[in-house]
Amino acid sequence: MLSMYSGQIGLFSSRDLLLFFIMWELELIPVYLLLSMWGGKRRLYSATKFILYTAGGSVFLLMGVLGIALYSSNEPILNFETLANQSYPVALEIIFYIGFFLAFAVKSPIIPLHTWLPDTHGEAHYSTCMLLAGILLKMGAYGLVRINMELLPHAHSLFSPWLMIIGTMQIIYAALTSSGQRNLKKRIAYSSVSHMGFIIIGIGSITDTGLNGAILQIISHGFIGAALFFLAGTSYDRIRLAYLDEMGGIAISMPKIFTMFSSFSMASLALPGMSGFVAELVVFLGVITSQKFCLMPKMLITFVMAIGIVLTPIYLLSMLRQIFYGYKFFNAQNSYFFDSGPRELFVSISIFLPVVGIGFYPDFVLSLSVDKVEVILSNFFIDSFHGNYL
Repeated sequence: MLSMYSGQIGLFSSRDLLLFFIMWELELIPVYLLLSMWGGKRRLYSATKFILYTAGGSVFLLMGVLGIALYSSNEPILNFETLANQSYPVALEIIFYIGFFLAFAVKSPIIPLHTWLPDTHGEAHYSTCMLLAGILLKMGAYGLVRINMELLPHAHSLFSPWLMIIGTMQIIYAALTSSGQRNLKKRIAYSSVSHMGFIIIGIGSITDTGLNGAILQIISHGFIGAALFFLAGTSYDRIRLAYLDEMGGIAISMPKIFTMFSSFSMASLALPGMSGFVAELVVFLGVITSQKFCLMPKMLITFVMAIGIVLTPIYLLSMLRQIFYGYKFFNAQNSYFFDSGPRELFVSISIFLPVVGIGFYPDFVLSLSVDKVEVILSNFFIDSFHGNYL
């Protein structure tokens, strides 16, 4: 677990491409061990699938790092600040962009490269799921902003409409797929895939509002996704059930867990006053105010996003109903289970406070990112004659 922390913290702290790649790779080893040694019945299958997908994507990352570092210089240039001022031929920049995008699309995950995630979450221990949903998925989104957007702005401008389309498809597809999952962890996993669609749309909008919304969604879903897996693990420790159709009436025995589970589910479905609502609202505003697209595409993307927001309560409220309402499991067991103890309450409340805090005062987070967002977007400029990003 400490090795996993080290890789994740090192990646977000890296100031050059080589360290970025080393930490990207270092983080894979402890995750593979956590899956293969402490996972479920199909742990070897899920661990092998995870390592094949992520290591396969890392090959493209390595090729992109070497290409950018060695371009037009005998000595490799690795520093992010120096590379941000580097320009490339359009064709070469597109090649670099595609290579980096494939690596980050696996980790984010972006459909259709997401299939490792449900299997991994379905078999991993709940503590591993917390780190996977809370931090590991955000590494891909961070890479899209830090490398694809900041270092390769011209290629990003060309590919941004496709990012918007992929993001909207991902929101709808993952929301519909989540509704059909019987396994509790897989349902939460697909909800993570759906919420990552908002991040992709915010990155593709090329506006300060949209990018700030994407960063806010990265932080917000990091808290909410981790908390949902934590509470799913807390419930499993008591009832030893992982499938939704076997549960029912658990709220009778565990009202505290029911309260926290319901609260974080409300945050995930973007209830006003919580961080999920603010993040998705800011992404909406970023799409509407984008000058990259004309009115009809913006309205279409906004409409599809709104459908996704309607689908989100369906699978989340259905999940709550199957777990906590009714009497099925309560009658079958006819026994009392210990509710959340001080440890679980402390962890839940520690995660819940920033969710509510960001919901009521999002400027605390936005004030930390607004300057960097302006620097990144300064690489994009609008041709006043055509009105398009170049």
